[in-house]
Amino acid sequence: MAVEIKSWANKFKSLTDNDATIGAMAKYYTCTFMWDMTDRKVIIEMHDGKVKHININPAPMDAYDFALRASAQTWREFGQPVPRPMFHGIWAASFREDLKLEGNLLVLMQNLRNFTCQFELLRKSGVPV
Repeated sequence: MAVEIKSWANKFKSLTDNDATIGAMAKYYTCTFMWDMTDRKVIIEMHDGKVKHININPAPMDAYDFALRASAQTWREFGQPVPRPMFHGIWAASFREDLKLEGNLLVLMQNLRNFTCQFELLRKSGVPV
């Protein structure tokens, strides 16, 4: 079940900004990424481990460092409290499902631990598709 985008963005920001793991190790977690969910795109801008901005209606020329692109159904699977196998993380989904990683993947790798913790917060916030 899709959640309303503004309430999702507020909840996801709050979960991220108050996550103890991210807070403990994300002093330099600064990057901007897009989640392309086919029916919806969001750009999340991180600065020193906090959500600086969530662009819920990005324009074609809005910039980001890297993107994760997958079908709406794949994102819904990511947002389950206990995802099925192959939907439990970005690597499994990129190897076996339809997830594509694009852009400056060095930035993703430099921030991988924090990004993974934040990505897993989708299990609490759900996804907006």
